[in-house]
Amino acid sequence: MPVAPKVKHDPRMQRRVNPRSLASRALAVTNVPLLLVTALLVAFGLVVVYSVVVGLPKYSFSRQLSGAAAGLVVMCVLWRVDYRKMSNLVFPLLVVIVVLTLSPLAPVIGTDVNGARSWITVFGQQFQPAEFAKVAFILYAAALVARYRGSIRSGSAYLKVLGLLLVPTVCIMAQPDLGTGMVLFIIGMVVLFTGGANRRWLAVTAVVVIVAVVFCLWFDGVLDAGIGRDVFIKDYQKNRLLVFLNENIDPQGISYNLRQSKIAIGSGGLLGKGLGNATQSGLGFLPEAPTDFIFCALAEQFGFLGSLTLIGMYVALLTVALHIAFTANNLYGTLIVSGAMGMWVFQVFENIGMTCGLMPITGIPLPFVSYGSSFLIVNFAVVGLLCSVWAHRDTNKKRG
Repeated sequence: MPVAPKVKHDPRMQRRVNPRSLASRALAVTNVPLLLVTALLVAFGLVVVYSVVVGLPKYSFSRQLSGAAAGLVVMCVLWRVDYRKMSNLVFPLLVVIVVLTLSPLAPVIGTDVNGARSWITVFGQQFQPAEFAKVAFILYAAALVARYRGSIRSGSAYLKVLGLLLVPTVCIMAQPDLGTGMVLFIIGMVVLFTGGANRRWLAVTAVVVIVAVVFCLWFDGVLDAGIGRDVFIKDYQKNRLLVFLNENIDPQGISYNLRQSKIAIGSGGLLGKGLGNATQSGLGFLPEAPTDFIFCALAEQFGFLGSLTLIGMYVALLTVALHIAFTANNLYGTLIVSGAMGMWVFQVFENIGMTCGLMPITGIPLPFVSYGSSFLIVNFAVVGLLCSVWAHRDTNKKRG
């Protein structure tokens, strides 16, 4: 019986990978609209930041570029990670959040900036750890609420979850950082709503929080008057609330920022003054123009159409995120996306609203646009989480 000749293995004869199959697999795990709208937002933000920080020694555009590069790396790393592996890390995530929010209170590394001890200095570089706590809090809140499989109906279960969600908020208030505390609270409420919490309990919580805030403001004023100095809430934070209630209370004092922001927005007109021609921010009339009031600088240079373009980009980002939430086929993934959307919606609405007098002035920056490398990295990280949810979706499973 003839024997077939042995064929020697030739390393050069390897199975060739079909380029089309590689491209199809890459497209399957890539949400192109999400990456596109993110790139447009970041590019628009870099242009506006550059136009504002030129000639200001306090700010560094190269640092903003470094933040964008680092954020891109973080986004790609989180994109590769299977988000479902973090669904059981409730306690470790809580520990990470508490450490991040309380680290600025450490005597050696903690740094006071603008009256709040919310920064740390490491190797000569300043960071705001509470920004990174937002990413951990989204994962933490989603993992905690996902345990109830879309239904939190009993009062005891709701109070337990709410108490655990309020722990990071209480820690951040110790700095005090009211803006970040509000962001964490909104993320928690949105995740609870999406996770099937009783709507009546959510409404009661909102009312209780409003009453508690009013009482704290009154009680803090009594303490300040009795002791003779600020105890918890700083005077500038109270003044921001007063300006929101009456913007004409002190035009050259505590109302100055709001008046200048309105002047900057109105002076832009329909098409704006052109790139680099922002007189309000360029001549120093508008304080904190690259950070808190970056929208004013944008509106002044690009006008109403430029502002509308930016808002359109945010709407596109939220639309893509909503599509990812509906196609996640996994409650944990849906809750992660809803937390991210809650964070972005509140930050955009608060930042733009405060420049127009529709919301109280806070230190909440504008996503992807405001100056700040830490803030930019965090927004990239959240996009990375959404990319992970999209990449690891299972179309053969029903959500649950």
